[in-house]
Amino acid sequence: MFNDIGLPEVMALVVLAVLVFGPDKLPQVIQDVARTIRKIREFSDSAKQDIREELGPEFKDFEFEDLNPKTFIRKQLDSDDLGLKEIRNGFDLKKEMAEVSDAVTTVAEVDDAGTASGAAGTSGGRVDMQKRPETERRPGAGDPPPFDSDAT
Repeated sequence: MFNDIGLPEVMALVVLAVLVFGPDKLPQVIQDVARTIRKIREFSDSAKQDIREELGPEFKDFEFEDLNPKTFIRKQLDSDDLGLKEIRNGFDLKKEMAEVSDAVTTVAEVDDAGTASGAAGTSGGRVDMQKRPETERRPGAGDPPPFDSDAT
């Protein structure tokens, strides 16, 4: 719970406690706080025990920490019931991407060779995406649209 509190923070809390409660009352306040924390822990442990007894023997290995989603997922992924580790280790993303890249490069080289040999933009039924087909100029293409003063 307090994993990220360092020495400077603890020293600041001690100085603040001395200033607020004074050096005379500070030991009594520390004892009261420790007693309260102990009672809260005892109450929590007894409540957990009561819940375990009410759930029955089917839930004897039930842990309340498993109700935290991060802990639950981590525990489920660590148990290799589904063989996920084998699948994860057998799949190499870099290798797969290299194969796809090589295949695309090979197809592009074949298309370029077919275009250079005299085909007009196609090679073996494929369209060369780098060569733009010539388009017909439509009348009015490139002209600005007419201005309608009544529409504005």
